[in-house]
Amino acid sequence: MTIKISITTTLIAIGMFTTFTVFLANADDGLNYDPNNVTVSGLSSGGYMATQMHIAHSDSIHGAAILAAGPYYCAQGSIGTALARCVTKTDSPIDLTILNDQLYYYAQQEWIAPLQNLQDDKVWLLHGLKDTTVNRLAADALYTQYTNLMPSVNVSYMKDQAFGHQFPTDKKGSKCGVSEKPFIGQCNYDAAGQLLTHLLGPLQPKSTQLSGNIVKFDQQKYAGETANTIADDGYIYIPQSCAQGDTCRLHVSFHGCNQNASAIGMDYIEDTGLNEWADSNNLIILYPQTESSMFAPLNPQGCWDWWGYTDRYYATTKGPQIKAIHTMINTFIQKFPKK
Repeated sequence: MTIKISITTTLIAIGMFTTFTVFLANADDGLNYDPNNVTVSGLSSGGYMATQMHIAHSDSIHGAAILAAGPYYCAQGSIGTALARCVTKTDSPIDLTILNDQLYYYAQQEWIAPLQNLQDDKVWLLHGLKDTTVNRLAADALYTQYTNLMPSVNVSYMKDQAFGHQFPTDKKGSKCGVSEKPFIGQCNYDAAGQLLTHLLGPLQPKSTQLSGNIVKFDQQKYAGETANTIADDGYIYIPQSCAQGDTCRLHVSFHGCNQNASAIGMDYIEDTGLNEWADSNNLIILYPQTESSMFAPLNPQGCWDWWGYTDRYYATTKGPQIKAIHTMINTFIQKFPKK
């Protein structure tokens, strides 16, 4: 086994923060978690992606938290439909019949996992009253869609707070209620703790000082050719306990449009609060990254594919980005270095 590690250290106000960049060859001491018991979350296009991952792989993904997004297959494979019905604009409730017909068709074709897998899962939804990017009717449609697929008691919907199009935190990010970069808001609300508690059950209090490290990794290496529409590098937070071989759980968090590392640096990876909860609860957080592109596939804002810019299978297990993330999840347990 050959591992080369380059370490870059940066001083910040509260102390020392270290980022490890890992270049790996022939490693065989993967992380210790169950790839068939994973949860996901995401904001905006990342919320749409989290829903797609959950429904496509409900045999291995057993919970989803979606912030500021609409229903599965809302765009119906069209950027025009996405913009006209699923984001800022819509003048009437979204017709779920068409979307659900497609959902059941995919299930019949076995392009998504059997829908009965959803019955025991947990789902947490959030939409802010001041969200000027995704309309409330789209968010309501997602709630209705999920409660038609699983017991309503398993679905929590936070919709009465004056949040913007943002990931609400206790005290990190920009002004609460404003829909602008970095799309993380100081809202005196710990969305990370709320969503993880709903998905995973009671948790230990979050850490005030992280024990682990944020690791940058080569997405192309761990996802193979399916990663050709995402960025070269992704990030993963590994608590010290997980790096030492303890049994941990995996949570995948999808950033939104204009929120990948090339757009806002490390803000989404560091400031949502997920790492603090992960640190004290044996939870690994995977932060996959998109690639912004002005050429085919056209994706200038670095969004996850929820309208079909990769191919027509984008919302199923056959979709390139869903394949890439699923491959990462199953590769990390075999090949990713603990430390």
